[in-house]
Amino acid sequence: MPPTPAASAPSSPNPLSLPLLHPTPHFLLPTSYFLLPIPIPFMTPSLLPLFLCAASVLVAADTPATAKAAAPKAEAKKAPARFVNDGNPEHLKTPLVIKPDENIPYGPHRMQVMYFWRAKSDKPTPVLFYIHGGGWANGDRSSVNGLLKPCLEAGISVVSVEYRYIKDATADGVVPPVKGPMLDCARALQLVRSKAKEWNLDKTRIVASGGSAGACTSLWLAFHDDLADPSSADPIARESTRLLAAAVTVPQTSLDPKQMREWTPNSGYGAHAFGIAGDAAKKVSSFQAFYDARERILPWIKEYSPYELASKDDPAVGLYFPTPPNLGKEEKDATHSANFGAKLKEHCDAVGVACELIYPGAPDVKHPKEI
Repeated sequence: MPPTPAASAPSSPNPLSLPLLHPTPHFLLPTSYFLLPIPIPFMTPSLLPLFLCAASVLVAADTPATAKAAAPKAEAKKAPARFVNDGNPEHLKTPLVIKPDENIPYGPHRMQVMYFWRAKSDKPTPVLFYIHGGGWANGDRSSVNGLLKPCLEAGISVVSVEYRYIKDATADGVVPPVKGPMLDCARALQLVRSKAKEWNLDKTRIVASGGSAGACTSLWLAFHDDLADPSSADPIARESTRLLAAAVTVPQTSLDPKQMREWTPNSGYGAHAFGIAGDAAKKVSSFQAFYDARERILPWIKEYSPYELASKDDPAVGLYFPTPPNLGKEEKDATHSANFGAKLKEHCDAVGVACELIYPGAPDVKHPKEI
């Protein structure tokens, strides 16, 4: 059982025009995106489905010696080998379509590496800071592929961050485990700012993007108070973690099990973020155990749930979902339900944060293709 959490950190900060892209280079995200595991602010990371090709086998019947020899059996086509994430950030599910200009560690762990693509410009460029999704348990930087060419052509440099998964943070003794990937991304952002002169970046124009868990982390950065430590002897730690904006796809906007169950009754996500497991012998699901532990871990929820951190001095955010909200009803994919977006939009409107919610049929959409 995790120790009683310490009091939460203080909560609290306009926007880049970037194309909302599917991994393939066209400008509209299809509704099938909803089925993809990791998206990104204007793009969504995609997993290619595995198709099994059935091959017919010709079998010749026994015939007299004078008959023609039996036709050889046609070889059955083999399905491509399933990708296995072995925890090595250099092993990608999908090759990068453009080689990065830099890959640089921002910490000692093998997963604490970021990749940089430099846009050609005589002036400092804005930056897309991309955080891949995958439930903080899988996924990698290759899901940024669909954004690379259009961003670079538009004069926007790109950073894609690898980070410790929940299992890595747990092994490192990080409590709660979600603190690992979130603080990793904050540190990577600080390193990007420290490289502004060397990489020709405008450190005042950095927009975060990502899908699913990467979207959750992007919103956490957008809403969290600045993590810069002005008195640190480390110059990187003195850099700001504030963003110009965040534009994300299918984010989990809350890590509060009570809210999630109220918004979408069949919610089942989030226990792993706080190191909570179910009990199969007692037939207690991980989400029920998460729900039952809520009061004990409430300080953690208040520190790591984006919804809890939103305040009027925060940057604009854009939220994309491929299906409309269905509040209070069970969802086919509760983990990526637009209910998350509808409730954050409602909250942002109440506290004074600019928030645009995009889904099919959404009212007052100003940027159906761009945020």
